[in-house]
Amino acid sequence: MPGQNRNSNQLVVPQASAALDQMKFEVAQELGIQIPQDGYYGNMATRDAGSLGGYITRKLVQIAEQQLSGQSQFR
Repeated sequence: MPGQNRNSNQLVVPQASAALDQMKFEVAQELGIQIPQDGYYGNMATRDAGSLGGYITRKLVQIAEQQLSGQSQFR
């Protein structure tokens, strides 16, 4: 079903959506992965999508650890 978003994940903090999208684009650029302009990820290689998701998760965990230890760069 091209163009249809079947993602059932819901953000705990809906206001974080823009920041997460920005992070997705930054991480993709760092990894040299081209994000589809039309929003359809069906033609993206599974390896690229997995790398993108894994790297984003690592960055989010790193940010959370920094905040918990009081060394946040987002003060």
